[in-house]
Parts: sequence; C-alpha cells; structure tokens
Amino acid sequence: MITQTMVQPSSWVEGSIQLQKVRGLNLFKFTDELQARLETLIDRQKTDILTPEETAELAGITELDRIFTLVNARIIAES
Repeated sequence: MITQTMVQPSSWVEGSIQLQKVRGLNLFKFTDELQARLETLIDRQKTDILTPEETAELAGITELDRIFTLVNARIIAES
C-alpha cells in the first residue's frame, strides 16, 4: 500500500459543499469555487507543476468527490 498525504476531505464540508435539488432529490454538490479549484489543480497536474501542498489538496478534494458520488448514487437509487 502506498501512503499518500492529503488534506482532510472534511475540511471542505463547511462552506464548500451545497445541496442542489435535482428532480426532486437533494444531492451534494461542490460550490462553484471548490469546483473551479479542483479543475485548476487537475490542469496543473496535467502539466506536472503541482507543488506538494497542491498534490495533498487535490487528493483531498478528489476523495471528497468520490464520497459524494457514492452518496448521491445511493440517494438516487433509493428514490
């Protein structure tokens, strides 16, 4: 197993996450600011210019994205 340093995903829950009503269901979504930051970090990763701090930030945001994808999928499946 490879150990990876990341910013804790919970650090973005307060203030960077919103609920959005989609077809009558409340789904979790990143704020526009957090989504833009994710896209910026992905672009920087593609050009191989991420700092170690940005790599940790990207890992945390990506993990949070995976969690919300799973939670949203369950909300949809159970509706």
